[in-house]
Amino acid sequence: MKDNDHFSFRSSDFLWLALALFILLIIAALLPLTPQDYWWYVRLGADIAQTGSVPLVDTYSFTRAGTPFFYQSWLSALIFWKVYETGGLPFTFLLRVIIVAITYGILWWLIRRAGAGPRLASLLVLLAGLAGSNNWSFRPQLLIYPLFVITLVILWRWQKGGARGLWFLPLMSVVWVNMHGSFPLLFLLQLLALVFGSGDRKRLLIAFVVSCAALLINPHGVGVAQYVIDMLNSPSNRYSLEWLPTVNRGWQANLFFLWLLLFAPLAAFSARRLSRLEWAWFLLFGWLALYGERYAIWFLFLLAVNTASLLSEWDQRFLDMPIRNQKTIPNIITGCLLFLFPLSVLPGVRAAWWAGAPQPYDGAHPIAATQWLSERPELNGPLWSDFSHSSYLIYALPSRPVWIDTRFELYPVEQWQRYIEISNAAPNWQAMLDEEGINLVMLSTGGEPRLIQALRASSQWCQRFSDSNAVIFSRRQAGQTCGAE
Repeated sequence: MKDNDHFSFRSSDFLWLALALFILLIIAALLPLTPQDYWWYVRLGADIAQTGSVPLVDTYSFTRAGTPFFYQSWLSALIFWKVYETGGLPFTFLLRVIIVAITYGILWWLIRRAGAGPRLASLLVLLAGLAGSNNWSFRPQLLIYPLFVITLVILWRWQKGGARGLWFLPLMSVVWVNMHGSFPLLFLLQLLALVFGSGDRKRLLIAFVVSCAALLINPHGVGVAQYVIDMLNSPSNRYSLEWLPTVNRGWQANLFFLWLLLFAPLAAFSARRLSRLEWAWFLLFGWLALYGERYAIWFLFLLAVNTASLLSEWDQRFLDMPIRNQKTIPNIITGCLLFLFPLSVLPGVRAAWWAGAPQPYDGAHPIAATQWLSERPELNGPLWSDFSHSSYLIYALPSRPVWIDTRFELYPVEQWQRYIEISNAAPNWQAMLDEEGINLVMLSTGGEPRLIQALRASSQWCQRFSDSNAVIFSRRQAGQTCGAE
Protein backbone atom coordinates (compact mmCIF):
# COMPACT_ATOMS: atom_id res chain seq x y z
CA MET A 1 0.00 0.00 0.00
CA LYS A 2 1.55 3.23 -1.11
CA ASP A 3 2.02 5.88 1.53
CA ASN A 4 0.11 8.90 0.29
CA ASP A 5 -1.44 9.82 3.62
CA HIS A 6 -0.69 13.54 3.39
CA PHE A 7 -1.95 14.49 -0.04
CA SER A 8 -3.20 18.02 -0.56
CA PHE A 9 -6.90 18.59 -1.11
CA ARG A 10 -7.63 21.37 -3.58
CA SER A 11 -10.87 22.88 -4.76
CA SER A 12 -10.44 21.13 -8.13
CA ASP A 13 -10.19 17.80 -6.27
CA PHE A 14 -13.51 18.55 -4.61
CA LEU A 15 -14.98 19.21 -8.04
CA TRP A 16 -13.75 15.86 -9.38
CA LEU A 17 -15.21 14.06 -6.37
CA ALA A 18 -18.51 15.90 -6.76
CA LEU A 19 -18.69 14.98 -10.42
CA ALA A 20 -18.32 11.25 -9.69
CA LEU A 21 -20.78 11.32 -6.81
CA PHE A 22 -23.23 13.41 -8.83
CA ILE A 23 -23.73 10.50 -11.23
CA LEU A 24 -23.97 7.91 -8.46
CA LEU A 25 -26.39 9.97 -6.38
CA ILE A 26 -28.66 10.52 -9.38
CA ILE A 27 -28.80 6.74 -9.81
CA ALA A 28 -29.46 6.27 -6.08
CA ALA A 29 -32.35 8.71 -6.26
CA LEU A 30 -33.88 7.18 -9.39
CA LEU A 31 -33.46 3.43 -8.89
CA PRO A 32 -36.98 2.16 -8.12
CA LEU A 33 -37.82 0.56 -4.81
CA THR A 34 -38.09 -3.21 -5.13
CA PRO A 35 -40.47 -4.89 -2.67
CA GLN A 36 -38.64 -8.16 -2.03
CA ASP A 37 -36.89 -7.43 1.29
CA TYR A 38 -37.91 -3.90 2.16
CA TRP A 39 -41.53 -3.92 3.23
CA TRP A 40 -41.44 -6.82 5.64
CA TYR A 41 -38.52 -5.09 7.36
CA VAL A 42 -40.65 -1.94 7.71
CA ARG A 43 -43.38 -4.09 9.26
CA LEU A 44 -40.83 -5.70 11.58
CA GLY A 45 -39.56 -2.29 12.66
CA ALA A 46 -43.10 -1.16 13.45
CA ASP A 47 -43.74 -4.32 15.47
CA ILE A 48 -40.51 -3.86 17.44
CA ALA A 49 -41.36 -0.21 18.17
CA GLN A 50 -44.86 -1.16 19.29
CA THR A 51 -43.94 -4.12 21.49
CA GLY A 52 -40.50 -3.06 22.66
CA SER A 53 -39.02 -6.45 21.79
CA VAL A 54 -37.73 -8.41 18.82
CA PRO A 55 -40.17 -11.17 17.74
CA LEU A 56 -38.97 -14.73 18.30
CA VAL A 57 -41.45 -16.56 16.06
CA ASP A 58 -43.02 -15.99 12.67
CA THR A 59 -46.33 -14.15 12.62
CA TYR A 60 -46.38 -12.97 8.98
CA SER A 61 -47.29 -16.24 7.25
CA PHE A 62 -50.00 -18.81 7.97
CA THR A 63 -47.88 -21.72 6.78
CA ARG A 64 -45.04 -21.19 9.31
CA ALA A 65 -46.89 -19.23 12.00
CA GLY A 66 -45.37 -19.90 15.42
CA THR A 67 -42.13 -21.27 13.95
CA PRO A 68 -39.03 -19.85 15.69
CA PHE A 69 -37.34 -17.25 13.51
CA PHE A 70 -34.19 -15.25 14.15
CA TYR A 71 -34.65 -11.55 13.28
CA GLN A 72 -30.96 -10.66 13.36
CA SER A 73 -31.25 -7.37 11.41
CA TRP A 74 -33.67 -5.85 13.89
CA LEU A 75 -31.83 -2.51 14.13
CA SER A 76 -31.98 -2.02 10.36
CA ALA A 77 -35.70 -2.78 10.49
CA LEU A 78 -36.17 -0.05 13.10
CA ILE A 79 -34.23 2.44 10.96
CA PHE A 80 -36.23 1.64 7.81
CA TRP A 81 -39.51 1.92 9.70
CA LYS A 82 -38.61 5.19 11.44
CA VAL A 83 -37.37 6.80 8.22
CA TYR A 84 -40.49 5.74 6.32
CA GLU A 85 -42.82 6.80 9.14
CA THR A 86 -41.11 10.19 9.38
CA GLY A 87 -40.89 11.13 5.74
CA GLY A 88 -42.36 8.39 3.56
CA LEU A 89 -40.71 7.63 0.24
CA PRO A 90 -38.81 10.97 -0.04
CA PHE A 91 -36.95 10.28 3.21
CA THR A 92 -36.50 6.62 2.31
CA PHE A 93 -34.77 7.51 -0.96
CA LEU A 94 -32.87 10.30 0.77
CA LEU A 95 -31.48 7.68 3.15
CA ARG A 96 -30.07 5.73 0.20
CA VAL A 97 -28.60 8.89 -1.32
CA ILE A 98 -26.85 9.68 1.97
CA ILE A 99 -25.54 6.11 2.36
CA VAL A 100 -24.16 6.10 -1.19
CA ALA A 101 -22.57 9.53 -0.71
CA ILE A 102 -20.85 8.50 2.53
CA THR A 103 -19.72 5.11 1.24
CA TYR A 104 -18.21 6.25 -2.03
CA GLY A 105 -16.93 9.51 -0.56
CA ILE A 106 -14.87 7.53 1.98
CA LEU A 107 -13.81 5.13 -0.77
CA TRP A 108 -12.54 8.10 -2.80
CA TRP A 109 -10.54 9.23 0.25
CA LEU A 110 -9.00 5.75 0.59
CA ILE A 111 -8.21 5.51 -3.12
CA ARG A 112 -6.38 8.84 -2.93
CA ARG A 113 -4.25 7.50 -0.10
CA ALA A 114 -3.51 4.41 -2.14
CA GLY A 115 -1.70 6.69 -4.59
CA ALA A 116 -4.32 7.84 -7.09
CA GLY A 117 -4.81 11.43 -8.13
CA PRO A 118 -8.24 13.08 -7.98
CA ARG A 119 -9.14 12.24 -11.59
CA LEU A 120 -8.26 8.55 -11.33
CA ALA A 121 -9.86 8.31 -7.88
CA SER A 122 -13.11 9.77 -9.21
CA LEU A 123 -13.06 7.42 -12.20
CA LEU A 124 -12.52 4.35 -10.00
CA VAL A 125 -15.23 5.43 -7.57
CA LEU A 126 -17.60 5.89 -10.48
CA LEU A 127 -16.77 2.45 -11.89
CA ALA A 128 -17.16 0.77 -8.49
CA GLY A 129 -20.49 2.50 -7.96
CA LEU A 130 -21.86 1.66 -11.39
CA ALA A 131 -20.80 -1.99 -11.19
CA GLY A 132 -22.23 -2.35 -7.69
CA SER A 133 -25.45 -0.37 -8.14
CA ASN A 134 -27.47 -3.57 -8.54
CA ASN A 135 -26.75 -4.12 -4.84
CA TRP A 136 -28.27 -0.81 -3.76
CA SER A 137 -31.69 -2.24 -2.97
CA PHE A 138 -33.48 -1.06 0.16
CA ARG A 139 -32.34 -3.81 2.51
CA PRO A 140 -30.17 -4.01 5.64
CA GLN A 141 -27.01 -4.68 3.63
CA LEU A 142 -27.27 -1.16 2.19
CA LEU A 143 -26.71 0.33 5.64
CA ILE A 144 -23.50 -1.67 6.14
CA TYR A 145 -21.53 -0.37 3.16
CA PRO A 146 -20.11 2.64 5.07
CA LEU A 147 -18.99 0.34 7.91
CA PHE A 148 -17.12 -1.92 5.51
CA VAL A 149 -15.28 0.96 3.84
CA ILE A 150 -14.48 2.58 7.21
CA THR A 151 -13.00 -0.76 8.31
CA LEU A 152 -10.77 -0.72 5.22
CA VAL A 153 -9.63 2.80 6.11
CA ILE A 154 -8.83 1.82 9.72
CA LEU A 155 -6.85 -1.26 8.68
CA TRP A 156 -5.09 0.68 5.93
CA ARG A 157 -3.93 3.24 8.47
CA TRP A 158 -2.91 0.40 10.83
CA GLN A 159 -0.82 -1.06 8.00
CA LYS A 160 0.96 2.31 7.74
CA GLY A 161 1.62 2.45 11.50
CA GLY A 162 -1.45 4.28 12.78
CA ALA A 163 -3.22 2.29 15.50
CA ARG A 164 -5.60 4.81 17.09
CA GLY A 165 -8.49 3.98 14.78
CA LEU A 166 -8.46 0.35 15.86
CA TRP A 167 -10.62 1.17 18.86
CA PHE A 168 -13.51 2.00 16.55
CA LEU A 169 -13.65 -1.65 15.47
CA PRO A 170 -15.44 -2.93 18.63
CA LEU A 171 -18.01 -0.13 18.30
CA MET A 172 -18.63 -1.07 14.68
CA SER A 173 -18.92 -4.69 15.76
CA VAL A 174 -21.82 -3.80 18.08
CA VAL A 175 -23.62 -1.86 15.35
CA TRP A 176 -22.90 -4.37 12.58
CA VAL A 177 -24.04 -7.46 14.49
CA ASN A 178 -27.43 -5.88 15.12
CA MET A 179 -27.91 -4.57 11.58
CA HIS A 180 -26.93 -7.33 9.18
CA GLY A 181 -25.72 -10.92 9.02
CA SER A 182 -22.58 -9.93 7.09
CA PHE A 183 -20.77 -9.01 10.32
CA PRO A 184 -18.29 -11.92 9.90
CA LEU A 185 -16.72 -9.84 7.09
CA LEU A 186 -15.47 -7.43 9.76
CA PHE A 187 -13.53 -10.26 11.36
CA LEU A 188 -12.30 -11.70 8.08
CA LEU A 189 -10.72 -8.35 7.27
CA GLN A 190 -9.07 -8.24 10.69
CA LEU A 191 -7.89 -11.86 10.64
CA LEU A 192 -6.24 -11.44 7.26
CA ALA A 193 -4.59 -8.25 8.51
CA LEU A 194 -3.25 -10.12 11.55
CA VAL A 195 -1.77 -12.87 9.37
CA PHE A 196 -0.58 -10.91 6.32
CA GLY A 197 -0.34 -7.29 7.49
CA SER A 198 2.70 -5.40 8.69
CA GLY A 199 1.25 -3.13 11.36
CA ASP A 200 1.32 -3.49 15.14
CA ARG A 201 -0.17 -6.98 15.49
CA LYS A 202 -0.41 -6.77 19.27
CA ARG A 203 -2.75 -3.79 19.18
CA LEU A 204 -4.80 -5.26 16.36
CA LEU A 205 -5.11 -8.55 18.24
CA ILE A 206 -6.45 -6.72 21.29
CA ALA A 207 -8.95 -4.83 19.13
CA PHE A 208 -9.94 -8.09 17.45
CA VAL A 209 -10.59 -9.85 20.78
CA VAL A 210 -12.63 -6.91 22.07
CA SER A 211 -14.58 -6.84 18.80
CA CYS A 212 -15.39 -10.53 19.20
CA ALA A 213 -16.63 -9.91 22.74
CA ALA A 214 -18.73 -6.98 21.46
CA LEU A 215 -20.68 -9.45 19.31
CA LEU A 216 -22.48 -10.58 22.45
CA ILE A 217 -24.20 -7.19 22.68
CA ASN A 218 -27.28 -8.25 20.75
CA PRO A 219 -30.71 -9.60 21.76
CA HIS A 220 -29.65 -13.21 21.13
CA GLY A 221 -26.15 -13.19 22.61
CA VAL A 222 -23.88 -15.96 21.40
CA GLY A 223 -26.78 -17.43 19.41
CA VAL A 224 -26.04 -14.93 16.62
CA ALA A 225 -23.10 -17.07 15.51
CA GLN A 226 -25.30 -20.12 15.10
CA TYR A 227 -27.77 -18.00 13.13
CA VAL A 228 -25.09 -17.12 10.57
CA ILE A 229 -24.04 -20.76 10.26
CA ASP A 230 -27.64 -21.89 9.80
CA MET A 231 -28.34 -19.13 7.28
CA LEU A 232 -25.26 -19.93 5.18
CA ASN A 233 -26.10 -23.64 5.19
CA SER A 234 -29.82 -23.27 4.55
CA PRO A 235 -30.73 -25.43 1.52
CA SER A 236 -33.51 -22.98 0.67
CA ASN A 237 -30.92 -20.36 -0.34
CA ARG A 238 -30.53 -22.00 -3.73
CA TYR A 239 -33.95 -20.59 -4.67
CA SER A 240 -32.60 -17.02 -4.31
CA LEU A 241 -30.56 -15.58 -7.19
CA GLU A 242 -28.33 -13.55 -4.89
CA TRP A 243 -26.99 -16.73 -3.26
CA LEU A 244 -26.10 -18.28 -6.62
CA PRO A 245 -22.71 -17.80 -8.35
CA THR A 246 -22.25 -14.47 -10.11
CA VAL A 247 -22.91 -14.69 -13.85
CA ASN A 248 -22.48 -12.16 -16.63
CA ARG A 249 -26.10 -10.98 -16.62
CA GLY A 250 -26.90 -7.27 -16.93
CA TRP A 251 -24.72 -4.25 -17.59
CA GLN A 252 -23.44 -4.10 -14.01
CA ALA A 253 -22.14 -7.66 -14.32
CA ASN A 254 -20.64 -6.82 -17.74
CA LEU A 255 -18.66 -4.02 -16.12
CA PHE A 256 -17.67 -6.21 -13.16
CA PHE A 257 -16.26 -9.03 -15.30
CA LEU A 258 -14.53 -6.65 -17.73
CA TRP A 259 -12.78 -4.94 -14.82
CA LEU A 260 -11.79 -8.30 -13.36
CA LEU A 261 -10.33 -9.46 -16.68
CA LEU A 262 -8.33 -6.25 -17.09
CA PHE A 263 -6.99 -6.48 -13.56
CA ALA A 264 -4.86 -9.57 -14.36
CA PRO A 265 -2.60 -7.93 -16.98
CA LEU A 266 -2.54 -4.74 -14.90
CA ALA A 267 -1.18 -6.66 -11.90
CA ALA A 268 1.31 -8.51 -14.12
CA PHE A 269 2.80 -5.47 -15.87
CA SER A 270 2.44 -2.71 -13.29
CA ALA A 271 5.61 -1.29 -11.78
CA ARG A 272 3.85 -1.41 -8.41
CA ARG A 273 3.39 -4.64 -6.49
CA LEU A 274 0.52 -5.28 -4.15
CA SER A 275 1.32 -6.18 -0.57
CA ARG A 276 0.58 -9.59 0.93
CA LEU A 277 -2.44 -8.15 2.74
CA GLU A 278 -3.83 -6.59 -0.44
CA TRP A 279 -3.52 -9.91 -2.25
CA ALA A 280 -5.08 -11.79 0.66
CA TRP A 281 -8.11 -9.49 0.69
CA PHE A 282 -8.32 -9.59 -3.09
CA LEU A 283 -8.26 -13.38 -3.34
CA LEU A 284 -10.70 -14.06 -0.49
CA PHE A 285 -13.28 -11.45 -1.46
CA GLY A 286 -12.80 -12.20 -5.14
CA TRP A 287 -13.69 -15.81 -4.47
CA LEU A 288 -16.72 -14.73 -2.45
CA ALA A 289 -17.82 -12.39 -5.27
CA LEU A 290 -17.77 -15.26 -7.76
CA TYR A 291 -19.33 -17.69 -5.27
CA GLY A 292 -22.41 -15.55 -4.63
CA GLU A 293 -23.86 -12.48 -6.32
CA ARG A 294 -24.58 -10.82 -2.97
CA TYR A 295 -20.83 -10.61 -2.20
CA ALA A 296 -19.75 -8.80 -5.37
CA ILE A 297 -20.09 -5.27 -3.98
CA TRP A 298 -17.65 -5.92 -1.12
CA PHE A 299 -15.06 -7.08 -3.63
CA LEU A 300 -15.63 -4.02 -5.81
CA PHE A 301 -14.54 -1.74 -2.96
CA LEU A 302 -11.26 -3.67 -2.69
CA LEU A 303 -10.86 -3.91 -6.46
CA ALA A 304 -11.05 -0.12 -6.76
CA VAL A 305 -8.38 0.42 -4.09
CA ASN A 306 -6.04 -2.23 -5.53
CA THR A 307 -6.46 -0.82 -9.04
CA ALA A 308 -5.52 2.61 -7.71
CA SER A 309 -2.35 1.19 -6.17
CA LEU A 310 -1.31 -0.52 -9.40
CA LEU A 311 -2.03 2.56 -11.52
CA SER A 312 -0.53 5.12 -9.12
CA GLU A 313 2.79 5.62 -10.91
CA TRP A 314 1.15 5.76 -14.34
CA ASP A 315 -1.39 8.20 -12.94
CA GLN A 316 1.28 10.53 -11.57
CA ARG A 317 3.13 10.46 -14.88
CA PHE A 318 0.29 10.95 -17.34
CA LEU A 319 -3.02 11.89 -15.71
CA ASP A 320 -2.48 13.79 -12.47
CA MET A 321 -1.28 16.97 -14.14
CA PRO A 322 -0.99 20.05 -11.91
CA ILE A 323 -3.53 22.82 -12.28
CA ARG A 324 -1.80 26.17 -12.20
CA ASN A 325 -4.78 28.45 -11.78
CA GLN A 326 -7.15 27.15 -9.13
CA LYS A 327 -10.57 28.79 -9.37
CA THR A 328 -11.44 28.06 -5.78
CA ILE A 329 -14.81 29.78 -5.41
CA PRO A 330 -16.28 28.57 -8.75
CA ASN A 331 -15.02 25.05 -8.06
CA ILE A 332 -16.60 24.91 -4.62
CA ILE A 333 -19.90 26.40 -5.80
CA THR A 334 -20.08 24.03 -8.77
CA GLY A 335 -19.23 21.05 -6.57
CA CYS A 336 -21.91 21.95 -4.04
CA LEU A 337 -24.50 22.30 -6.81
CA LEU A 338 -23.53 18.88 -8.13
CA PHE A 339 -24.04 17.41 -4.66
CA LEU A 340 -27.39 19.15 -4.19
CA PHE A 341 -28.96 18.48 -7.59
CA PRO A 342 -29.78 14.78 -6.85
CA LEU A 343 -32.13 16.01 -4.14
CA SER A 344 -34.31 17.47 -6.87
CA VAL A 345 -34.99 14.03 -8.36
CA LEU A 346 -36.13 12.42 -5.11
CA PRO A 347 -39.70 11.07 -5.05
CA GLY A 348 -42.13 13.78 -4.06
CA VAL A 349 -39.83 16.45 -5.52
CA ARG A 350 -39.20 15.41 -9.12
CA ALA A 351 -42.88 15.28 -10.00
CA ALA A 352 -43.10 19.04 -9.39
CA TRP A 353 -40.81 19.84 -12.33
CA TRP A 354 -40.32 16.63 -14.35
CA ALA A 355 -43.20 15.73 -16.63
CA GLY A 356 -43.38 11.95 -16.89
CA ALA A 357 -41.02 11.40 -13.97
CA PRO A 358 -40.37 7.68 -13.29
CA GLN A 359 -42.35 6.04 -10.52
CA PRO A 360 -40.51 5.29 -7.27
CA TYR A 361 -41.97 1.76 -7.16
CA ASP A 362 -41.02 -0.97 -9.56
CA GLY A 363 -43.59 -3.13 -11.33
CA ALA A 364 -43.46 -5.86 -8.69
CA HIS A 365 -45.53 -3.75 -6.29
CA PRO A 366 -49.18 -4.89 -6.22
CA ILE A 367 -50.35 -1.56 -4.85
CA ALA A 368 -53.74 -1.32 -6.55
CA ALA A 369 -54.42 -5.03 -6.09
CA THR A 370 -53.62 -4.83 -2.38
CA GLN A 371 -55.89 -1.81 -1.96
CA TRP A 372 -58.68 -3.65 -3.81
CA LEU A 373 -58.24 -6.69 -1.59
CA SER A 374 -58.17 -4.63 1.61
CA GLU A 375 -61.64 -3.28 0.73
CA ARG A 376 -63.09 -6.79 0.42
CA PRO A 377 -62.51 -8.61 3.70
CA GLU A 378 -65.48 -10.84 2.89
CA LEU A 379 -63.40 -12.75 0.32
CA ASN A 380 -62.41 -15.99 1.98
CA GLY A 381 -58.76 -16.97 2.29
CA PRO A 382 -56.23 -18.35 2.73
CA LEU A 383 -54.28 -16.28 0.23
CA TRP A 384 -51.59 -17.61 -2.09
CA SER A 385 -49.44 -14.88 -3.66
CA ASP A 386 -46.29 -14.31 -5.65
CA PHE A 387 -43.40 -14.36 -3.17
CA SER A 388 -42.23 -10.85 -4.14
CA HIS A 389 -45.78 -9.55 -3.67
CA SER A 390 -45.85 -11.16 -0.23
CA SER A 391 -43.30 -8.75 1.22
CA TYR A 392 -45.55 -5.81 0.37
CA LEU A 393 -48.63 -7.67 1.62
CA ILE A 394 -46.94 -8.30 4.98
CA TYR A 395 -46.66 -4.55 5.42
CA ALA A 396 -49.73 -3.19 3.65
CA LEU A 397 -52.29 -5.90 4.44
CA PRO A 398 -51.32 -7.65 7.70
CA SER A 399 -54.84 -9.10 8.02
CA ARG A 400 -53.95 -11.49 5.16
CA PRO A 401 -51.03 -13.70 6.28
CA VAL A 402 -49.00 -14.96 3.35
CA TRP A 403 -48.21 -18.47 2.14
CA ILE A 404 -44.52 -17.74 1.42
CA ASP A 405 -42.26 -14.69 1.20
CA THR A 406 -38.63 -13.68 0.73
CA ARG A 407 -37.39 -14.91 4.12
CA PHE A 408 -35.86 -17.89 2.33
CA GLU A 409 -34.38 -19.64 5.36
CA LEU A 410 -37.79 -19.71 7.11
CA TYR A 411 -39.42 -22.01 4.58
CA PRO A 412 -38.35 -25.62 3.92
CA VAL A 413 -37.11 -26.76 0.53
CA GLU A 414 -40.31 -28.73 -0.03
CA GLN A 415 -42.39 -25.56 0.25
CA TRP A 416 -40.15 -23.66 -2.16
CA GLN A 417 -40.33 -26.52 -4.63
CA ARG A 418 -44.10 -26.57 -4.34
CA TYR A 419 -44.17 -22.80 -4.86
CA ILE A 420 -42.19 -23.14 -8.10
CA GLU A 421 -44.46 -25.92 -9.35
CA ILE A 422 -47.60 -23.93 -8.63
CA SER A 423 -46.13 -20.74 -10.15
CA ASN A 424 -45.28 -22.59 -13.35
CA ALA A 425 -48.72 -24.22 -13.55
CA ALA A 426 -47.39 -27.76 -13.18
CA PRO A 427 -49.94 -30.45 -14.17
CA ASN A 428 -51.00 -30.91 -10.53
CA TRP A 429 -51.21 -27.21 -9.63
CA GLN A 430 -54.92 -27.41 -8.83
CA ALA A 431 -54.43 -30.39 -6.51
CA MET A 432 -51.64 -28.57 -4.66
CA LEU A 433 -53.81 -25.48 -4.13
CA ASP A 434 -56.60 -27.77 -2.92
CA GLU A 435 -54.23 -29.45 -0.45
CA GLU A 436 -53.19 -26.06 0.91
CA GLY A 437 -56.83 -24.96 1.21
CA ILE A 438 -56.20 -21.89 -0.96
CA ASN A 439 -59.33 -19.91 -1.87
CA LEU A 440 -57.70 -16.66 -3.00
CA VAL A 441 -54.76 -16.09 -5.36
CA MET A 442 -52.77 -12.93 -6.18
CA LEU A 443 -50.39 -13.43 -9.11
CA SER A 444 -47.68 -11.37 -10.76
CA THR A 445 -48.44 -10.62 -14.40
CA GLY A 446 -44.77 -10.83 -15.26
CA GLY A 447 -43.82 -13.70 -12.98
CA GLU A 448 -46.64 -16.22 -13.38
CA PRO A 449 -48.17 -15.93 -16.87
CA ARG A 450 -48.71 -19.69 -17.17
CA LEU A 451 -50.61 -19.91 -13.91
CA ILE A 452 -52.72 -16.88 -14.85
CA GLN A 453 -53.64 -18.57 -18.10
CA ALA A 454 -54.44 -21.85 -16.31
CA LEU A 455 -56.66 -20.13 -13.76
CA ARG A 456 -58.54 -18.23 -16.46
CA ALA A 457 -59.18 -21.50 -18.24
CA SER A 458 -60.32 -23.27 -15.08
CA SER A 459 -64.00 -23.59 -14.20
CA GLN A 460 -63.09 -23.55 -10.49
CA TRP A 461 -61.77 -19.98 -10.35
CA CYS A 462 -63.08 -16.48 -11.05
CA GLN A 463 -60.91 -13.55 -12.02
CA ARG A 464 -61.78 -10.69 -9.69
CA PHE A 465 -59.12 -8.04 -10.37
CA SER A 466 -56.49 -7.32 -13.00
CA ASP A 467 -54.02 -4.54 -13.79
CA SER A 468 -50.54 -4.36 -15.30
CA ASN A 469 -48.89 -5.69 -12.13
CA ALA A 470 -51.23 -8.25 -10.56
CA VAL A 471 -54.23 -10.49 -11.12
CA ILE A 472 -56.51 -11.75 -8.34
CA PHE A 473 -58.61 -14.91 -8.54
CA SER A 474 -61.06 -16.32 -6.01
CA ARG A 475 -62.42 -19.84 -5.89
CA ARG A 476 -65.78 -20.06 -7.67
CA GLN A 477 -68.71 -20.69 -5.37
CA ALA A 478 -71.70 -22.84 -6.35
CA GLY A 479 -73.93 -20.91 -8.72
CA GLN A 480 -71.55 -17.96 -8.90
CA THR A 481 -71.12 -16.03 -12.15
CA CYS A 482 -67.54 -14.89 -12.74
CA GLY A 483 -66.63 -11.35 -13.67
CA ALA A 484 -63.77 -9.01 -12.85
CA GLU A 485 -64.71 -6.05 -10.68
